[in-house]
Amino acid sequence: MAKQPQKSKAPAKSRAAKSKSAGDASANAAPSDDPDFILHSLQQEFEEQKRFNASPEQMLEFYEQMLLIRRFEEKAGQLYGLGLIGGFCHLYIGQEAVAIGLQSALDGDKDSVITGYRDHGHMLAYGIDPKVIMAELTGREAGISKGKGGSMHMFSTEHKFYGGHGIVGAQVALGGGLALAHKYNEDGGLCLAYFGDGAANQGQVYETFNMASLWNLPIVFVVEDNQYAMGTSTKRSSAETRFYRRGTSFRIPGMEVNGMDVLEVRAAAEVAFKHVREGKGPVLMECNTYRYRGHSMSDPAKYRTREEVQEQRDFHDPIEGLKKTLIEGGKTEEDLKAIDKGIRKVVAEAADFAENSPEPAPSELYTDVLVESY
Repeated sequence: MAKQPQKSKAPAKSRAAKSKSAGDASANAAPSDDPDFILHSLQQEFEEQKRFNASPEQMLEFYEQMLLIRRFEEKAGQLYGLGLIGGFCHLYIGQEAVAIGLQSALDGDKDSVITGYRDHGHMLAYGIDPKVIMAELTGREAGISKGKGGSMHMFSTEHKFYGGHGIVGAQVALGGGLALAHKYNEDGGLCLAYFGDGAANQGQVYETFNMASLWNLPIVFVVEDNQYAMGTSTKRSSAETRFYRRGTSFRIPGMEVNGMDVLEVRAAAEVAFKHVREGKGPVLMECNTYRYRGHSMSDPAKYRTREEVQEQRDFHDPIEGLKKTLIEGGKTEEDLKAIDKGIRKVVAEAADFAENSPEPAPSELYTDVLVESY
């Protein structure tokens, strides 16, 4: 029987020689050639203090902000049913802890935010007047985008809030551009770019991951995993359902966070933002949350049971969870009922303001179409 030809073996280098060789070439090597690279996960640091040590005043503020989003969105649902809000309307009910936990940790003078079309809650988290947001939802002249953005396309450049985008996943690439602007201008800011579990399978998301890591951009990518995208569960649509792992091949550290606990989200924000501000590059955070309503007001959500939704409300609701903590800290049911009553009044006034505001003049159709005159 003929002998099989033996494969030639390259001379083996010692470990020290390899290290020296790599060190000599480090100046010209690509990041992927660095033998000393280890993808340091931020999860371990996060696990060391998984809940933000909020003062009683901060906790009460978080509670009021989340409750404002909840009551505002409930009213928006009512106005949609009455025909006062046209087009699409995507409510944020159930996801309040994500926006409040993250945006409460931002630097309002430097940082920017961009999100998809489920954007009302993010604007309210900024402290923007509910009246101008409701007026925008109803297409009125007094709206924050002069009634031309509607539910899905609200902006506030004053607050560095850049939308509100209807194209699934498009905001992630635009967020990369915002982060590049922060770095180019050396303004010390970072970009917080939200997207959902449905958008997580879009190609431009990964193109942006690659560029953000390659250019060391100051950006935190946040997957608001509300489990069902437009109506398909993550288990049926995603081979990897733990989205925080998806940045690994781009050397982006990931974090997995309970998005139904505002104090846990805020603690995660502290870790992620510190990492980015120290010039260590982007972070990918997965906030596991749950929307109680359908994808939009036109979605009957028949792809899940009422029992499943009720279980989330009964045992995982972010507002009820913080309410329990506040009561344990000395607040009474009467104190919190008074807060709820005050917020309902604010929301009712916002709805009245919107209904009584005029629609934009027909000439407004021709404004803001181009950035400059041509």
